[in-house]
Amino acid sequence: MKLNTKQTVLIGLSFASILAFWQFYDQVIPVILENHFGRSTFVTNAIMSIDNILAIFMLPLFGTVSDRTKSRLGRRTPYILFGTVAAVALMAVMAALTEGHSFLGFFFCLMALLVTMSVYRSPAVAYMPDVTPKPLRSKGNAIINLVGYIGGIFSTIMMAVLVKGSTADDGHIEYGSFIPIFMTVAGFMLVTVLIMVLTLNENKIVRSSGVTEEDGEDAARPGERLPRPVFKSLIFILASVFLWFTAYNGVTTSFSRFFENRYGVDAGGSSLYLTVATVAAIASFVPLGIISSKLGRKRTILLGIILMTVCYGLIIFMNTAGVVMYIVFAVIGVGWAGINVNSFPMVVEMCSQADVGKYTGYYYAFSMGAQIVTPLLSGLLITKLGYGVLFPYAVVFSALSFVTMLFVKHGDSKPAGKKSMLEHFDVDAG
Repeated sequence: MKLNTKQTVLIGLSFASILAFWQFYDQVIPVILENHFGRSTFVTNAIMSIDNILAIFMLPLFGTVSDRTKSRLGRRTPYILFGTVAAVALMAVMAALTEGHSFLGFFFCLMALLVTMSVYRSPAVAYMPDVTPKPLRSKGNAIINLVGYIGGIFSTIMMAVLVKGSTADDGHIEYGSFIPIFMTVAGFMLVTVLIMVLTLNENKIVRSSGVTEEDGEDAARPGERLPRPVFKSLIFILASVFLWFTAYNGVTTSFSRFFENRYGVDAGGSSLYLTVATVAAIASFVPLGIISSKLGRKRTILLGIILMTVCYGLIIFMNTAGVVMYIVFAVIGVGWAGINVNSFPMVVEMCSQADVGKYTGYYYAFSMGAQIVTPLLSGLLITKLGYGVLFPYAVVFSALSFVTMLFVKHGDSKPAGKKSMLEHFDVDAG
C-alpha cells in the first residue's frame, strides 16, 4: 500500500488556498477595520471572532451535507470550486468598498465571505481522507500541511510587499490602496483550486483509491452509531483538541503584548519567535513521520504535548528574550506539528467512510470553539492578574490535554518498517 504523493499534493492545493485566505484575514482585515474604517479595538475584535462562532455550527453541517452529496464533480469538489469562486467575487467587491469607505457594505460582504469560507472548509479538508486508505492518512496529512503552508507563506510575503503604511503628523498610520492585496490573495486562491479541479477527477480517484466503507477496525458502519468504547475515545480526543488549542491560542492571542510587558520587545521583534516556531514545524514533518511510524499516532501526540508543556513552563522562569527563547519556540513548533499531523487522522479513523466530512467538521468545531473561549478566558485572567499568568495558563490547559489523551484508545496506528524516507510519514491502521 503506497500513498499517491502527486495526487495528495494536488488535493493539498485547496488547503493552500484556505490558509492563504486566513493568513490574509487575520492580518489585513483588523487593519482595515481599525485603521481604515476607524472602528474601536473592541468592535474590531468582536467582528474578528465571528468566523470562529460560525465555524462551530457550519463546519459540521456542511461536512455532513457534502458527505451526502452525489454529483458529476464528486461530493467535495462542488463545494470547493463554487465556494472559492464565490469567495473571490466577494473579495473583489470588498476591495472596491475599501476605496469608497463604505463600512456597512464592507461589513455585510465580510459576513457573506465568512459564511462562504465555512461552507467549503470541511469538504476541502475531508477530500484527502476520502481517497487515502486509513493506514496512510498521517502521511497524507503531513503532505497536506506542507502544501497548506505554501498558501500561508504566500500571503505573508504579499502582505509585506503590498500593505504599506506611513505615519501621519498625528501619529496615525495611513495605508494606501488595499485592492492589490485583496486581488493577489484572491487570484492565488482561484488559481490553486482551478489547478486541483482541472487535474483531478474526484469520482474517478475515489473509485481507484481502494478506500472502502469498512476500512479500519475502529470505524462504525455507515448509518450506525459508534461502538461505545470508540465513542468514548472520540469524546476524549475532541476534548484534547479543545484543550491544546486553548493553551496554544491563548499564547498566540496575547503573545505580542506579553513580550512588550515582560521583555520590552516590540511586536515586530516578538513575531520572529512565532516565525521560528512555524519554520521548525515545517522542518520537522519528516522526522515526526519517522517517530510516528515507530511510536504510533497517540504516543507521538503525547510526546508533542510534553514538549509544548515543558516549554511553556520554561518561559515562566525566563527573564530575558534571547537566543534560548528562539530554541524554546522552535521546540514548541515541533511539538505543535507532532500533535496536528496525527490528531486529525485519529478522529477520521473512527468514522465510516460515508461520514468523513461530518467528523472533519467535529474536529474543526472543537478547535474553533477553543479559539472563541481562550481569548476571553485568558484576557479575563490577564486583566485581573497581569501578563505573568499567560504561560501558567498555557501549562495548565496543555497538561489537561495530556490527561484526556491518555483515555483515547482508538484511532491509533501500529509501527511498521519503511522502505524510504518519504514513506516514514506512513502509519498502519490499528
